[in-house]
Amino acid sequence: MVFSPTRRTFLTAGLVGAAPLVLSGCDVFGLAQSQGVNDALGSSEDLARHVQRLLGGEALAPEFEEAEMSPVFRTNGNTMPADSAYQALAQRNFAGFSLAVDGLVERPMQFTLAEIMAMPSRTQITRHDCVEGWSAIGKWTGVPLARLLDQTGLKQDARYVVFHCADDFSGSKYYESIDLDAAHHPQTILAYGMNDAPLPIGHGAPLRLRVERQLGYKQAKFVMRIEAVASLDSLGAGRGGYWEDAIGYDWYAGI
Repeated sequence: MVFSPTRRTFLTAGLVGAAPLVLSGCDVFGLAQSQGVNDALGSSEDLARHVQRLLGGEALAPEFEEAEMSPVFRTNGNTMPADSAYQALAQRNFAGFSLAVDGLVERPMQFTLAEIMAMPSRTQITRHDCVEGWSAIGKWTGVPLARLLDQTGLKQDARYVVFHCADDFSGSKYYESIDLDAAHHPQTILAYGMNDAPLPIGHGAPLRLRVERQLGYKQAKFVMRIEAVASLDSLGAGRGGYWEDAIGYDWYAGI
């Protein structure tokens, strides 16, 4: 795979000095494990986020033709949650599943999978870029996250949206978060379909987040609950996501 240089690549390259300008995602993070470099990367990520906003909050990630879709789209992370309640739902083909949307919303709600699939949907063919250095192009179908947030009504002090997932790593539940600009982006969807078929369990069934202008670890799988919050400080270690807490990955992860 040829890794295309991005703002992340150049910002990181400047910080590590002798590193080449074009690096795979895993090389970037392998070089950036010292606390000083991680702190500097965090500042650079803030800059990248503001630049992206200035360039246009509605700007779309590239979309592709069906002929460009990857013949194999590898799974990553957990492929089957150990949670017994999730496994029971999976055995029933997710009959009885419901997605909670709560926190700082005016109308906390539960949405069944059938209700979500009956809403106006969006289909997009996009490239998934993993921090480990691989990428793949796939087709995703789902409901725009903004539609669910509009139905529940965000309170004035809401600033972030947190995705609570069924899977875990060594007993720590996976979670991720995005800001409201990303949450309302037209390509931010809760996908229930992949490549013209139901979303496979290995890819996060029944629902996974697609936030196409950010790296793969932001695309939370097995989403069970969405929570609107004013701050990320009280979640996990306060960095906004499982891998951000565990390894120090950047929270924004813009590409």
